[in-house]
Amino acid sequence: MNFSPTAITFVLYIGAMLLIGFIAYRATKNFDDYILGGRSLGSLVTALSAGASDMSGWLLMGLPGAIFVAGLSESWIAIGLIVGAWLNWLFVAGRLRVHTEHNHNALTLPDYFSHRFEDDSRLLRIFSALVILVFFTIYCASGVVAGARLFESTFGVPYDLALWIGAAATILYVFVGGFLAVSWTDTVQATLMIFALLITPLFVILALGDMDQVMTTIESVRPAAFDMFNGLSFIAIVSLLAWGLGYFGQPHILVRFMAADSVRTIPNARRIGMTWMILTLAGAVAVGFFGIAYFTDHPELAGPVNENGERVFLELTMILFNPWVAGIILSGVLAAVMSTLSAQLLVSSSALTQDFYKAFLRKGASQTELVWVGRAMVLLISLIAIGIASNPESKVLGLVSYAWAGFGAAFGPVVLFSLLWKRMTRNGALAGMLVGAVTVVVWKEFIGLGLYEIIPGFILASLAILIVSRMGPAPSTTIVERFEAAEADYHRG
Repeated sequence: MNFSPTAITFVLYIGAMLLIGFIAYRATKNFDDYILGGRSLGSLVTALSAGASDMSGWLLMGLPGAIFVAGLSESWIAIGLIVGAWLNWLFVAGRLRVHTEHNHNALTLPDYFSHRFEDDSRLLRIFSALVILVFFTIYCASGVVAGARLFESTFGVPYDLALWIGAAATILYVFVGGFLAVSWTDTVQATLMIFALLITPLFVILALGDMDQVMTTIESVRPAAFDMFNGLSFIAIVSLLAWGLGYFGQPHILVRFMAADSVRTIPNARRIGMTWMILTLAGAVAVGFFGIAYFTDHPELAGPVNENGERVFLELTMILFNPWVAGIILSGVLAAVMSTLSAQLLVSSSALTQDFYKAFLRKGASQTELVWVGRAMVLLISLIAIGIASNPESKVLGLVSYAWAGFGAAFGPVVLFSLLWKRMTRNGALAGMLVGAVTVVVWKEFIGLGLYEIIPGFILASLAILIVSRMGPAPSTTIVERFEAAEADYHRG
């Protein structure tokens, strides 16, 4: 690697993340600390870690690239995500924090489902943990590929070496520091991401003169870029907006709500989190949109972005900023990749340790043993993900498109109904998960019709929950009493 100012900044950034990981190691006393931070997160860390773990490299590369290529018609997905995230904070965050505590202090989603419905058969635990492991292992592989591509394109490092460099830092701080390391580093990374996305469009405007000049240039070369309905049918717009439905079922986001220090933390965290999200999405859209004007005025520099629109943020940063500043801003891309990958690694490790190892193999395992098993699971999942990512063209990475819809349809309705409807039963929850997951795959593979598969998956899963719950016997008295006690605590909070 050529140790330019940009490269040195990257190295310093990774070093800072590892330092946070070792500080978190000293604060990790037991398994509860390792996978849920001892439920100690304040509103700022809860909000920013939820946002950073949600927004991967897509925020700084995928979305700006889509806007650069197709114009504002690609921004419907951002609108859908904002609405979905706000509803998730409003209806799920506080309730999930309280209900997981009332249900045997559940540490993971499978743990919560199992206790919420008194599932002695453990079918809910097994199926939900398997869904998490399958989708997140593939998700992790995509994160490893994104990090490798960043190092490869920015520094000219061979892909095989870039693969290990990009993955190693994230794996190490998750391995050592667990949930606290992930959450604290997410807070730093979220700050870096918002800085990068707000300052870059501003410098594009300054480089071109003023906002009027930017808009005039875009109007002259790509008038359709202003049209939010350009090339989109009603079904296409609904499908883009429906991405917001996925939030209700994403384990790596929901676990942030579970880790808040109290339900009273949630309202302030919601305000911080939504402000961060709106500003970063607006910045990402602005980077792609203003990039049209910049590269129209500088066609001699447009080769890389014409070849791959997702490079628009990277190219603007390297062109417009001093190499030292560019290194800080480009670290925002690395931050986006690392924050999501680390969250997914930890949730997968938690599922293996809490929902398989402790539940089935070693019920009496000590806290120290569980922490080290959790660390071993981080390494195991990481090695599998790196193995998949070693061939970046591997067809299995195409399955990543299922993951958001898969989690949203399999877990989203179950989470919502379990928090809002005390009549829901174990069989209803299991039916909802199965119907949601199967519908996503069947719709994607055999039906399509241009409609995003999360929509039929979410609707049919919700119907399955309602119908199957009503068909069977009512929940036990203890389930109902626990639900009512949790609801009372939530409203008092």
